Amino acid sequence: MRELGERRETDGPIRDKISSIVTTSPRTELPLHHIAIDGPIGVGKTSLVELLAKRFQGVKVLEDIDNPFLPDFYKNRKGAAFQTQLFFLLSRYQQQREIAQIDLFSGLVVADYTFPKDKIFACLNLDDSELLIYDKLYNLLSESVPKPDLVIYLQGSLETCLKRVKKRNLGYEKSISVDYLRQLIEAYNYYFYHYEETPLLVVDTNEIDFVTRPEHFDDLVEQIKKIKKGVQYYVPIGSR
Repeated sequence: MRELGERRETDGPIRDKISSIVTTSPRTELPLHHIAIDGPIGVGKTSLVELLAKRFQGVKVLEDIDNPFLPDFYKNRKGAAFQTQLFFLLSRYQQQREIAQIDLFSGLVVADYTFPKDKIFACLNLDDSELLIYDKLYNLLSESVPKPDLVIYLQGSLETCLKRVKKRNLGYEKSISVDYLRQLIEAYNYYFYHYEETPLLVVDTNEIDFVTRPEHFDDLVEQIKKIKKGVQYYVPIGSR
């Protein structure tokens, strides 16, 4: 069976959160409006989103994973992968358009995915004929999707991701095979190796734990504040 992605509770419609933006957040500390965090399943995206949103009084945007075609997809029914992927594409597109509305209020938005994530999963799950149709729609929609000021790519080895997935013990992740997770990690590495669209901060999470080690998170924040154009690599405290 092929797996399509992470399943968790959504954080609710973004537009309902616009009114809750705190405009008195410390903007001088973080001159960014939109940060997107991406990486394979289990690497810690949502945890980092929640920490950053709390630190800088921002709005967290968690991917909406409600999809009526997922049951058929997990049963490996013919055509279900294509239906599921198109639904996710349109859902993610709508979410990204709502992010653009939040930007009008000059609040910090921190999302736990980038729009191109959809294409990474599509390439893993669709056949060539399905991908041909998908690409036409993706290219049409992506033109109006706002680009983040910064993308943070969280890297993690297969062992690290498996350990974290097992630790959080979410029922819907039990169907994720080791082989699929390996392919997903390789796909993410390939994509971000060639990434040039926005400033990119690559963070190897194998040697850090920003959830239980506050000093690790604080140090990462300091590098985020100093972000520049191009690709930068976070170097953990103990490796300097």
